[in-house]
Amino acid sequence: MSVVFNVALPVFAIILAGVLSGKAKLLGPASSEALNKFVYWMALPPVLFLGTAKRSLSEIFNGPFIGAFLGSMLAVYALGALLGWLIHRERTQIQCMQGLNACFSNTGYMGIPLFLAAFGPDRLAPAILATVIMSAVMVGIAVIWLEFANSQGGGIGKALRDVGRALLKNPLIISTALGLAWSVFLSGVPVPRPIAIYCDLMGASAGPCALFAIGLFLATQSLKANLLEVGWISALKLVVQPALAWFLIQTLFPLDPFWAGSAIILAGLPTGALTFVVASQYRIYVERTSAAILMSTIASVVTLSFLLATYAPPL
Repeated sequence: MSVVFNVALPVFAIILAGVLSGKAKLLGPASSEALNKFVYWMALPPVLFLGTAKRSLSEIFNGPFIGAFLGSMLAVYALGALLGWLIHRERTQIQCMQGLNACFSNTGYMGIPLFLAAFGPDRLAPAILATVIMSAVMVGIAVIWLEFANSQGGGIGKALRDVGRALLKNPLIISTALGLAWSVFLSGVPVPRPIAIYCDLMGASAGPCALFAIGLFLATQSLKANLLEVGWISALKLVVQPALAWFLIQTLFPLDPFWAGSAIILAGLPTGALTFVVASQYRIYVERTSAAILMSTIASVVTLSFLLATYAPPL
């Protein structure tokens, strides 16, 4: 249980500090937007670059981890969309967002800070790989689905171009790609000390700022949406997805204790705020998406603490 008291409680305490600051109007919506942009554009990219540049491709691209993490996510995506259709009989765009909210882990703003606090900067590879999967694969699938649905089957080419352009502009993808390029073409060459120190200094702010930004965002949200619907989406995210990851590890994708525990913990993270960006961009499912982020984050205080206590490998 020490990991719960030493890691989970401080992590959620920073989120709570953000919520209280937002509720008390110490920091308003403008501050939340500025802090989010700082984390997204300035703080997280140095963490991802340095985390990949210092490691070989074999250390980062762990095939069984990808199988377990991505497999559980795709299964829950499909299950969320199917349940949305069976229970609510809503149109296909909403089924897409129901599935996305049920499977999209908050790896960037919670997973990386959590791993920094729990395991240190030298053991970030699973969180970095999961963040790349979330940004490149899952957002890509959702955008293609939504574009295809909006155009009645005629816009798949445009959707693919939009996804490609979005990935080329994504600082998390760019910084990871630069780190991988360093790892491949300059293998064995240490990152120059001034660059490494800059990345360390900027990266040190990524964890607390990202967690505080989550709190500020949650302070502006409410649970006015359909609680039953948001409830089963949160249950899929926090309970079913990590259970599926565990099952896949036990049956198809055996992993060592660190990577296995990492896959299960990352699968059990609450819904990421990037789903809200997608919902806002397409002006669909916005209120229920924000409610799903809020409910899953609150409930993860219990579920994520359990996963950390059960599956976090010893340091």
